[in-house]
Amino acid sequence: MTHESRLAALGVTLPAAPAPAANYVPFVVLGDLVHVSGQISNGPDGFITGRLGADMDVEAGAAAARSCAISLLAQVKAACGGDLERLVRVVKLVGFVNSTPEFTDQPKVINGASDFMVAALGDAGRHARSAVGVAALPLGVAVEIEGLFQIR
Repeated sequence: MTHESRLAALGVTLPAAPAPAANYVPFVVLGDLVHVSGQISNGPDGFITGRLGADMDVEAGAAAARSCAISLLAQVKAACGGDLERLVRVVKLVGFVNSTPEFTDQPKVINGASDFMVAALGDAGRHARSAVGVAALPLGVAVEIEGLFQIR
């Protein structure tokens, strides 16, 4: 089964890769690795904002993380010239969660991205990971995730 067919089975069509919002590039290809800049939580109605432990629960945070994962794959597809089948595996995700000091379920939030990668890519979606709580994220978004991917 191809990556694209697995995504289709999940009802996911990758959007166009989001453009960078400042003076950086959305990804850097170095050999067989693609380093993707942080992708912020974004949905059909705009940015997914909120703060875990204040006005957002873990389930909503995980959905925000899933949206970041979709944007990450869109960037990887762009880095591969539109051919997502060049993706070999997800190497590592680093997730940042906009959360209160008392909130300690950042890993459960970032599971939204990790679970999506495995559902979408099978074993190629299994990865190393970090999940970090932060006091604020750009534009008040709930989650930002950066990633490292291996391609052929």
